[in-house]
Amino acid sequence: MQAARFNGVLTVKAGDKTVTYKSNVEIRAALSDLEREIARLQGRPRARRIRTVCGKGL
Repeated sequence: MQAARFNGVLTVKAGDKTVTYKSNVEIRAALSDLEREIARLQGRPRARRIRTVCGKGL
């Protein structure tokens, strides 16, 4: 599903099932839900991303 998202594809097929998403945002939300559920089932905390921004203060 990530490959489809990065290629701009909104329809994903897995086996005999097909899902069409309305937008990239909807795919991102679905992926996030899947990652959270997998982490919960494995008993580990979900991986988090931390973004750091800095400047020169000019």
